[in-house]
Amino acid sequence: MPAGLFARSLIIIIAPVVALQAAVGFVFMERHWQTVTAQLSRAMVADVAAVIDIIERYPQDPDFQTVTDIARDQLGLNIALLPDDGLPAAGPKPFFSPLDRLISREIGRQIGRPFWIDTVGRSSLVEIRIQLDTHILRVFARRSQTYASNSLIFVSWMAATSIVLLAIAIVFLRNQIRPILRLAAAVDNFGKGRAVPDFPVRGAREVRQATVAFHKMRRRVERQIDQRTSMLAGVSHDLRTVLTRFRLQLALIEDDTDVSELVRDVDNMNRMLEVYLDFARGDAGEDTVATDVAAMLQSVCDDASAGDRLTTTYAGDPVVKVRPQALRRLLDNLVGNGLRYAGTVTVAATNAAGYLKIVVDDDGPGIPFDERDAVFKPFYRLDHARNIEDSGTGLGLPIARDIARSHGGDIELMDSPEGGLRAVVTIPT
Repeated sequence: MPAGLFARSLIIIIAPVVALQAAVGFVFMERHWQTVTAQLSRAMVADVAAVIDIIERYPQDPDFQTVTDIARDQLGLNIALLPDDGLPAAGPKPFFSPLDRLISREIGRQIGRPFWIDTVGRSSLVEIRIQLDTHILRVFARRSQTYASNSLIFVSWMAATSIVLLAIAIVFLRNQIRPILRLAAAVDNFGKGRAVPDFPVRGAREVRQATVAFHKMRRRVERQIDQRTSMLAGVSHDLRTVLTRFRLQLALIEDDTDVSELVRDVDNMNRMLEVYLDFARGDAGEDTVATDVAAMLQSVCDDASAGDRLTTTYAGDPVVKVRPQALRRLLDNLVGNGLRYAGTVTVAATNAAGYLKIVVDDDGPGIPFDERDAVFKPFYRLDHARNIEDSGTGLGLPIARDIARSHGGDIELMDSPEGGLRAVVTIPT
């Protein structure tokens, strides 16, 4: 079965029509066509039998001109009496020829003499040769005299009307499928975090209901994100105000060891606050734009100032529609974690088959298999081997996964061929 809804709908429409046409055609050909053809063949052979009776009972016509004229004018048969040189050799039987079978059966039943028949050689005529006592009777009959010629007309009209009806059905079906495709594209773009403009509600009642439900859901999600962003902005402003007061008060105190430690604590609190707000805020305020990911990778490599410790490669079309600041934050987190806990880091990105795939390998201590799901939980810290975190907050990987999933993708951790950890980021393009 095809995967597309349009193709499946076509099969649903075409299959019953084809089955109906096949059933009607079979019934017509088997019953009507065969019955009419049998009657016409029987009548034509009866005319030939009557001609033979006239020839045998009235031999006073030496050149058989009278019976020839009667057969031509009254019966529509073109006859001739040939010298008795024997019947032609029998040719191969046609693979499928009800006409040949019917005429042969009627000649055997009504005339009962040796005969030769050709229903294939001449497209518009049927040739029959019958062994008489002293002659060979050759008969040419029009093919229309022997079988139901309206069969082809019936089949042609049936096929033509079916094609017209199917064409009309396909046009209407495309109009019904188009709103579903538009809705599917909107849901896909919304799932990838891309801007989805309003589009009219069209289609069948169920499609309209689904479209209205999607619009309501999208507005609720956007409203919730806006409310959360506004609330976090207010919280951020209030907390920064308090921290600024702390700094001012500490600046007025004489400089000593205790004051320096307090200033450092305030700076750490401010930095941690920024990280928490980044995680809670996400990238909701950023639109997706066409971005040169290869240039972004090179920029991450240059900013890391890691020298030979960090190498990057890219294959495929470098331009991808993403949230550039969010993707940059994801790359900074993964590359920064790799450089913090490993000696060398390799970043390989490819854009193929509808996906942007970014693989970050390092030769560090890695993460135990049973803890690879837990490290994506906010504020989770490893107690041994390696502490994947963003400046001690435990939000590096949660932020990275949140960004990947907001693009409709995900992050997976596995063992690296270099002996450390491999992080695979997959984002649909």
